[in-house]
Amino acid sequence: MKRCLTLIICLFVGVVALAQGRRIAAYEDYIRQYSELAVVHMQRYKIPASITLAQGLLESGAGKGRLAREGNNHFGIKCHEWKGDKIYQKDDGPNDCFRVYKKVDESFDDHSKFLAERQRYSMLFSLNPRDYQAWAKGLKQCGYATDPNYANKLVKIIEDYELYRFDEKNLRRTSPNNQYVQRLRQPYKDHDLIYIVALEDDSYDKIARDLGFKVKDLVKWNEVPHANFPLFKGDIVYLEKKKKKVELPFFEHRVQAGESMHKISQMYGIQVKQLYKLNHKNGDYVPEEDEVLRLR
Repeated sequence: MKRCLTLIICLFVGVVALAQGRRIAAYEDYIRQYSELAVVHMQRYKIPASITLAQGLLESGAGKGRLAREGNNHFGIKCHEWKGDKIYQKDDGPNDCFRVYKKVDESFDDHSKFLAERQRYSMLFSLNPRDYQAWAKGLKQCGYATDPNYANKLVKIIEDYELYRFDEKNLRRTSPNNQYVQRLRQPYKDHDLIYIVALEDDSYDKIARDLGFKVKDLVKWNEVPHANFPLFKGDIVYLEKKKKKVELPFFEHRVQAGESMHKISQMYGIQVKQLYKLNHKNGDYVPEEDEVLRLR
């Protein structure tokens, strides 16, 4: 479902605001209004609330686009076999048909069923429900949108607005009897930096306690906003400050679906701000799939 032309203006405004270091009020309002509904659908259909909210924000222009205003359609779902009311708008074609709902709740419900009941999207439900990066990439692979950078845009929205915090609403991550269990950590060295690899159900707090580090140092070195920033099995966690440029022989990186600038910086041990600077990008930039980024 390609994003409609009428929504581009709304998103452009958002891009400008983020470039100036501010969060968009309309986005914040949308999150406050619909986050609880997204969590309910996560618990019912096992779709990450972060993904639902990010898609709603992206597809509806934070509820400001025509489909959302006139049809309560927040996810750009087209008519297909739809027998209800319809609205027409230019998208992939000059006059595409979109579903109309009586209220927004119906749009959220239809979106969840659209993913959960179609074989086309079945592979998504084998993914970790906390791994928003994998879900964003999976949606793109399953053909939810024709925009080649759809996954990367979802990831940026989720990370900019910390939507991953809503994915924790129905998850318990304590050990048996609420006892903390120390785990063995194998240190590695690459790009002339020492790091460890995150384990299943890991966190910066657990890593800090296991290795005797201050959690605030791990947060700073890995350039995440707080200790609750999600970690997935296999993620790199640096135990020292990252570098301003990547060690030889690495010169460039080809962007893949679902990658953010932070994820790329973690892959090579380069500071995020330096990655932006080397490639002459501002904070609003979304890495484009197959684009080549400089690393030094």
